[in-house]
Amino acid sequence: MASEKKNAPPLLPPLAAATVRLAERVAWAGFLLYAIFAPHSIAGAEISLAFVAAGWLARTLLTGRTGIRRTTLDLPILLFFAWTIISSLLSPEPRISLLKIQSVCVLFLFYLTQAMLTRRMALAVVLLMIASGVAGSLWSLFDIARGRGVVIKEIKNESPLRERPLEAGDAIWRVGERRISSVAEIDEAIRQRQSGERLSVSFISRGEHAEWAGFVVTDEMKARESPSGIKGAGVTHSFRASGWTRHYETFCETLQMLAQLALGICLANLRGAGALHSKRRWRAILMLAACVLLSIGIVLTAMRTVMLALCFGALIISWRATRGRARLVLVMCVLLLIVSGALVVRQTRATGALMLRDDSASLRLRVARAGLARIRLHPLFGNGMDAVKRHWSEWGFPGNELIHLHSTPLQIAFDRGLPALIFWLWIIFAFWRIVSRAERDARHSLDAGAGEANRYGVLLGATGALAGFFASSLVNYNFGDGEVALVFWWLMGTIVLLTRATEVEDSPAR
Repeated sequence: MASEKKNAPPLLPPLAAATVRLAERVAWAGFLLYAIFAPHSIAGAEISLAFVAAGWLARTLLTGRTGIRRTTLDLPILLFFAWTIISSLLSPEPRISLLKIQSVCVLFLFYLTQAMLTRRMALAVVLLMIASGVAGSLWSLFDIARGRGVVIKEIKNESPLRERPLEAGDAIWRVGERRISSVAEIDEAIRQRQSGERLSVSFISRGEHAEWAGFVVTDEMKARESPSGIKGAGVTHSFRASGWTRHYETFCETLQMLAQLALGICLANLRGAGALHSKRRWRAILMLAACVLLSIGIVLTAMRTVMLALCFGALIISWRATRGRARLVLVMCVLLLIVSGALVVRQTRATGALMLRDDSASLRLRVARAGLARIRLHPLFGNGMDAVKRHWSEWGFPGNELIHLHSTPLQIAFDRGLPALIFWLWIIFAFWRIVSRAERDARHSLDAGAGEANRYGVLLGATGALAGFFASSLVNYNFGDGEVALVFWWLMGTIVLLTRATEVEDSPAR
């Protein structure tokens, strides 16, 4: 009883208490909006989280309590952030690197999630984000079925599109940020642009999305019968799905984590006492359908590494939650996913992509070698975040296109030094210990008839999500993707929240 009084929230005047409740509801609304936008829009996600931050700040000022509690993750996070600042100050291009620090501040979502959400609200955000990801997958299916843009059948010598190495078989689908579906629409977009202005072009070549700054529109070009100088051959259905975004890497990395959460909740509702109850059975069916649709969305992106990461995480979940025949069924489903993914990669991407003999794999290997050479030269503080943009060729990187190292461990070591990599691995390890122990305890409670199925499901799914995220990070810089990093830190905060032994569901105002 003494402990409860010690931890009880302070009493506030009625007006202040009402304001605190309003601030909390603003933050909760922000989290729900974030769940909707997270798989699709970084702008929408950031605006939503601004509401969360405003609600948290208002509540903190009124109550004098941040709501943030200590965890075993705090020290590695603090060291990682501090080392990032130090490496940026010592960067060859400190102005560029210091500006990049704002992207690291997404880790604050880890603390906002713990401070503002209750367990019930946390579960609601998880389910809403899964539903939003499913909507993106369904849109991707529709988008591929209807096709995109205009396939180039013939391109004339005087065509302005020859400035870019476009060829027959490639497809143009956006001109000047406007989606097009015919050659006439391309011609009209050129005629409407002022002479001397540049017209950007988005195209699909061998299944890959590409952006081109475009060509400069001239009076002579506009006076031609067909300013584009091409003949079309219908739409293309051979492209990598990306939901409502243009970034299939971001889209599928997010869906990977959501698919693992859906699988975890599905298996949790089929386990323990009451598993045959109609409500839990329907929850399991709905989550299974969500997991299947999210997996289809991932397959349609033709991201080789993320598909394997999804399979790896699903195997982790099945090993922890099932046994016997159920485990065998899940393994067979994983094998089916691998086969389906291989067929999509072969159909959509460049020749040799399935066996890693395409230009993309070759370029990744050359960039990684150049990055490793620079890490050996500057192992302690790295080369500075984004400083490579000023020294790409000078530092021995191939080609003229500026890209990252396609590996989170390599990129962190390259940008911030080996100590930063150690701190990042420490974060991952600490998170794994928290979620794996909590999942085991929740499983035992559920089997004994005392646990919550959905809470256990989120914890179970998080083991697969973390395993898949880490596996993908070895060959993708997913930690540097703002949208994906936000989901990662949100998930960490949610898991820490769900692992607390007790929780006061009421606000500090009450």
